[in-house]
Amino acid sequence: MTTSSDFTFADMRKIKRKTLGDVVPLELFRSIRLIGMYQGLPLHGKGTTGVIGKQIGQSLPVNSVDELLNLFKELKIGIPAIVRQDAERMHIAIHDCFCEGLPVSEGKFVCDLEGAIFEGALTKILHKTVTVREIKCNVNGDEHCEYEIRGLS
Repeated sequence: MTTSSDFTFADMRKIKRKTLGDVVPLELFRSIRLIGMYQGLPLHGKGTTGVIGKQIGQSLPVNSVDELLNLFKELKIGIPAIVRQDAERMHIAIHDCFCEGLPVSEGKFVCDLEGAIFEGALTKILHKTVTVREIKCNVNGDEHCEYEIRGLS
């Protein structure tokens, strides 16, 4: 039992829904993210999703980049793959992202929450501040979503 008012990722895994189980439809998640936050908040909710995502990322039970990538897939956030890496930066593509199949709208990048989750988790894993920026998005018409992570060295 948690004694503080803060929730943890471990708390989120305690699911006791006997009839409906542990799954909610993707359209509900999309509605919260894109109608509620992207359309409903100033600056498309980027400040909010940045704070939320970093907090979630820091709370994830991961200790390596591989564990983080595996958890992304396990949680059905998407199928991540490192597509480029050097001493200074890394690029991670997300295939089968939550936004895949949405109408294309050039110039729109809507997966900033996932990037912020990467940022929070990688900062914790690497014990240094990294920055993550979404550089490709299915909604923009790109073949997949992709993030550039800087600050590795």
